[in-house]
Amino acid sequence: MSEKRHRVNFLKIMVLAIAIFAMIIISFIGSEVGSGIIGSKPISLFNVEAPKYHPAPEKPFHHLPITNTMITAWISIAVLGGLFFIGTRNMKIVPTGLQNFLELIVEAAANFIEDPAGEKHGRWFFPVCTTIFLFVVANAWVSLIPGFETIRINGEPLFRSANTDLNIPAALAVVSFCYVEYWGFKARGVSYLKTFFQFGPLWQALKLIFTGNIKAGAGGLLHGSVLVFAGVLEILSHLMRMVSFTFRLFGNMTAGMILVMIMIFLVPWVLPSLFYGMEAFFGFVQAMIFGGLTLGFACAAVMEEE
Repeated sequence: MSEKRHRVNFLKIMVLAIAIFAMIIISFIGSEVGSGIIGSKPISLFNVEAPKYHPAPEKPFHHLPITNTMITAWISIAVLGGLFFIGTRNMKIVPTGLQNFLELIVEAAANFIEDPAGEKHGRWFFPVCTTIFLFVVANAWVSLIPGFETIRINGEPLFRSANTDLNIPAALAVVSFCYVEYWGFKARGVSYLKTFFQFGPLWQALKLIFTGNIKAGAGGLLHGSVLVFAGVLEILSHLMRMVSFTFRLFGNMTAGMILVMIMIFLVPWVLPSLFYGMEAFFGFVQAMIFGGLTLGFACAAVMEEE
């Protein structure tokens, strides 16, 4: 009996796989590209407009300085705010439903942050790192709603993924940079400046040279110069974080959006769904990377130098 059941299940899987493959082939042949290859006319059901990518966000309301990425960002904020408001307005000692799900997210984020940072610093980092993660992942997932970018006003898309607007990743990068430096000063005070400005050994070496101890001063001069140069590199590395944060998120999310657009154009049915799933996963990964790197740099900023 079990062998017969396995055989029936196998046949069902095979029929489903053949049906999916057939739909992929038919949708490709019926598309503009596939029909052009075989020399037939495209089927209207599968004929999708060629993808067009504009690096700059569009303004659906021509007389207002509001871009479609700003609207999407507001939607993400409203969704997150609404979820947490609804889930926490009637909190119970034994959580259920949405409250249970939200507490799972908060607890997982708190454990992830406090593991490297410790309880004290983890409480500092938690609001910023978690907010960045949730905002990035919400922007990524909201934009995957079918038909999201097809609604047009005045010939421009009303919605567009906020992560594909260079301004929004740049704003998040600036926020991350400012908070990391703030936490560094908060934890270590004025001594945090020693991370960037280490002139003490150089001044000491120069003092030895001017007092006649040239041999000792020459060795210290090289060491002091290296420390000053290392401080300059440290300043540049902190500033470059904003650039790397910005283009990492912008580049990956934009590339994913373009890939999905191309797959919908080439194979309108079935196959793009796989890429939608990949984009949902990559959106989560990019949010983890942005929040995780902020956490890593924050931990390095508050640690005392050895």
